[in-house]
Amino acid sequence: MTNRLTFAFVLALFVPSPLHAQQQVTGIVLQVEPAHRSLLVSCDEIAGYMPAMEMTFTVLDAKQLSTLHAGTPVRFTMVKRGHTLYARNIQTTTGANLESEPMQASSLSTLQAALDPASSTPVTQGRHVPDFELTDQAGNRVRLSSLTGKVVLLTFGYSRCPNPDYCLRLSDNLASVRRRLSARIPRDLVLITIAIDPEHDQGVTLSQYAAVWKAAPPDWYFLTGPLPQIKTVSATFGMNFWRREGLLTHTLHTVVIDRSGDLAANLEGNQFTVKQLTDLVQSVMNQRPR
Repeated sequence: MTNRLTFAFVLALFVPSPLHAQQQVTGIVLQVEPAHRSLLVSCDEIAGYMPAMEMTFTVLDAKQLSTLHAGTPVRFTMVKRGHTLYARNIQTTTGANLESEPMQASSLSTLQAALDPASSTPVTQGRHVPDFELTDQAGNRVRLSSLTGKVVLLTFGYSRCPNPDYCLRLSDNLASVRRRLSARIPRDLVLITIAIDPEHDQGVTLSQYAAVWKAAPPDWYFLTGPLPQIKTVSATFGMNFWRREGLLTHTLHTVVIDRSGDLAANLEGNQFTVKQLTDLVQSVMNQRPR
């Protein structure tokens, strides 16, 4: 059951007193509707005021929406006027993890982009994701294009990642989405984890890595391939990694690809909630294919 509520229900539950006439809201954008001057946001909980939920907000000027897209983390002031909720002073925030390793990986990505711009241009929102073919945990070849017609939720990881807030957390996010949307997998939704340490994570090791989450095709593919190909696929989404002292320094990305094979969202970092990721995936699933 979705947490998205109608305006009438929201206003019946949360009728602001003068003290609550304005509230600071944080969340991630699910949909942007410039023609209606509105945006749908998966909002964080506001303690003592409202639980985490999806809500639609109106803006006074559609230009405020020009830099926003699905997956953008935002902060703004919520103002109620009559029966309409307005978003004012919208600011985009960072979803990036500010710990040392992701920060170092981000700096290395910036340096790489400066030295070799052609190799560091990820696919942009709404553009078609280039096709690729990799090998899954069962030893079968899988093409991204074979999943056209379904939404793809994709992330990256490697079995020896030592920090539970990085690869483990991103895979746990996918496992949580699978539980919440189990009725729509694999008919409408397929999960993919791309193993970024193919020298180690292949064959039995890759199969054991996938088994940690009870992941099996056609629901959830753990994919690997030659290192140059993995680097190319990863760079498609702005995901970079470097070997360092036997382990990998890497950025954190969670990607949503729509039914037409276009990039719907690319979430950087790990600061979003499972509910927000589920809301985002469900929003993309409910859109009509172009």
